[in-house]
Amino acid sequence: MKFLSSSTLSGLSTSILSVSSLSIFTACTATILLAAPLRAENLEQTQQLLNTRDCAKCELNKAGLVHANLSGANLSEANLIQANLSHADLSGANLSGARLTGAALYSVDLTGANLSGADLSGADLRDAILLNANLEGANLQDTMLLGAVGLPETVATAENHYRWGMQEAGRGNFRDAVYYYDQAISLKPDFAHAYMARSIARYRLADRSGAMVDAQEANRLYTAQNNSQGEQIASQFATGIQQADEAYADEQKRRVNGGSAGGNILNVIGGLAGMALQVLQYMAF
Repeated sequence: MKFLSSSTLSGLSTSILSVSSLSIFTACTATILLAAPLRAENLEQTQQLLNTRDCAKCELNKAGLVHANLSGANLSEANLIQANLSHADLSGANLSGARLTGAALYSVDLTGANLSGADLSGADLRDAILLNANLEGANLQDTMLLGAVGLPETVATAENHYRWGMQEAGRGNFRDAVYYYDQAISLKPDFAHAYMARSIARYRLADRSGAMVDAQEANRLYTAQNNSQGEQIASQFATGIQQADEAYADEQKRRVNGGSAGGNILNVIGGLAGMALQVLQYMAF
């Protein structure tokens, strides 16, 4: 069996270089944006919201509204950036056009809420209830949605579950990533990228047998779909896993005093997993 060819390594390295350059640019841009101070919570408007539940266009940046009863509240176009609304009742609330970037919305009740055009980028919506919520035009970039209930079909697509899995994998949350890949595959059984990404996540979780099964299935699907780049990545990764297992077994036989065995080859496959994940992020589907 062959390991990574020099041409493959060169191609992957070029892809990673492009990713690294983009990441540096993004990080610099984010630093510049964060340097601009955000306006603090307006306490008078926070009290207005709690008393009247009518606070359209209010300045509620970083407001502490944990467990608040805001059912039916009018918060259209309100500034709720980094506000803490965890466990709040926002059922039937009007949050159209609201800015909720980085907001904590853990386990919040948004049943029937209007979130059309809202900016939820980077918000934490884990375990949120979104039954009959209107999310048309909402920005869900980097939004955490693990365990959220009632996501509309237009949002809970196989492609979006895959994207969310990739986001979790990028954070090192491989177990959560597997959850999203499972959902993507359930919705789209021939989703080769999801199988490949799940293979990488399973390898990171030390499930090498599961990683091998997924890599082989990804390879089969890529071949059937005439995706030569994906086929090459899946084939190389499956071969690498097999080589790592064989090298580890051989090393164990030779060592009688215990200790770490097969470390070099395992490190190589770990590096390959990282490169494969980076390349997947920029492959169309």
